[in-house]
Amino acid sequence: MTQRMYGGWRRQRSIGLFGLGFGATMFLFGSVVVMMLTAFLAPSVVLYMLPPFVVFLAMALIPVQGDSLAVFVLIRTRWWWARVRGRTKYRAGVMVEHPRAFQLPGILAPIVLLSAEDGKGGRYGITWNRRLGHMTATINVSSNSVWLAEAGDVDTWVANWHNWLASFGFMPWVSWVAVTVETAPDPGSTLTDEVGSAVSPDAPEAARRIIGELVELAPSVSARVETRISITFDPRKFPSHPKTRLEAVAEVGHHLSQVENSLSGCGVSVHGRATPEHLVAMVRTAYDPAIRGQMNWARFVAPDDIKSDDWSDAGPISAEVMHDRYVHDSGTSVAWVWQEAPRTHVTSTVLAQLLVPTRWTKRMTLMFRPWPAAAAARVLEHQRSAAQYKSELSYRVRHQVSARDRQDEAYAQQAAREETMGAGLVQMSMYASVTVEDPEELDQAKSHTESAAETSRIRLRRAWGSQDVAFATTLPLGICPPFLVQRGMG
Repeated sequence: MTQRMYGGWRRQRSIGLFGLGFGATMFLFGSVVVMMLTAFLAPSVVLYMLPPFVVFLAMALIPVQGDSLAVFVLIRTRWWWARVRGRTKYRAGVMVEHPRAFQLPGILAPIVLLSAEDGKGGRYGITWNRRLGHMTATINVSSNSVWLAEAGDVDTWVANWHNWLASFGFMPWVSWVAVTVETAPDPGSTLTDEVGSAVSPDAPEAARRIIGELVELAPSVSARVETRISITFDPRKFPSHPKTRLEAVAEVGHHLSQVENSLSGCGVSVHGRATPEHLVAMVRTAYDPAIRGQMNWARFVAPDDIKSDDWSDAGPISAEVMHDRYVHDSGTSVAWVWQEAPRTHVTSTVLAQLLVPTRWTKRMTLMFRPWPAAAAARVLEHQRSAAQYKSELSYRVRHQVSARDRQDEAYAQQAAREETMGAGLVQMSMYASVTVEDPEELDQAKSHTESAAETSRIRLRRAWGSQDVAFATTLPLGICPPFLVQRGMG
């Protein structure tokens, strides 16, 4: 029996030469025209203009670490300048009487935690970005295994997941959706605490004894896997136009219920919304993995001991951004970004090796930014034209078209054709981070993660100079680096 293959992604491209963007290509053409005019009017001046032009061309075309030399130099310079100004280190003043002494570091500083009623007698947490106005809510889910499922069921899950993502094209108030899978070693105490908090004291003695024996027979060392879906809303785009923060929270809860109900056919089981205490525990253990057992115990046994009215229990005591790593409390992390998607169609288990638990804490985040349905057709038509232009240019210059250009043009045409049949359009990216408690294990953790990505046919690139941003993106706090770059905040 043949195995079903999936695909349908391609890198967004613009009409440009030598891999340059449209703006850089126009600048290149303008420079060539200026040099030609100068050579005609004042030939001696060209000798002074030629070196800067060659330097600009080299900076734009020479690839370094997945980007051009110009981008690499810019990132390195910005990180060096931030280090000179002391903005790569964070120290929480434990004895400082200041209302913001325990804020989260760096890009997470504007985020505060809100608590809202879920309409079912409970409460859930919302992270509010005071700078952008965005509100993010997190849904805890568990994915169904595809190893023992029927092929038809897997196809149905994939199709429903596509429909779920495509529906956001008609919801302009949803800015982006982040799906995060976190795996971490667990000493076994989490199972004991969780079961102990769930067992009723009025349960029969025989039932409690059986449950206790099962817990004792469970492995002493295991892996904990958490899957969460974080949805970021822009309250300014809600149809009701909420005037206050309370009205905005009410709208978030209303639309979140619709999103939860439509997840049932996507191959996941919804466990509910993340509570404020759960969000605090997730952020705290990300910065301080050594206290994972204590925070899990507090979540299940004494959740009232977790301060969820602010971030005083969540933020790190110290954190320092380095060019190739992020050092925070008891952990050292390395983060990656998605450089290139698989060039071929893949199976439903393509990410299995990348998501498999290890003896280190690992988080993988897939970021989906839905494109408005009204603009999707125009965007895809532009992409199709850009792919055709590149193929035509290659044929006229080199008298042949490379196989990669032909395949890219075919993908662009396929995407435009599928959009006319009702398919949605999303911009997709991936972020990964691995955290170790012993710095000597960092090289091994990096090698394991990168080799697992290669097995999954995914190319990851180290987030050079932006380790803290990529690390924060894997947390359920609504951080989206592409949006920040577009707004000039990255």
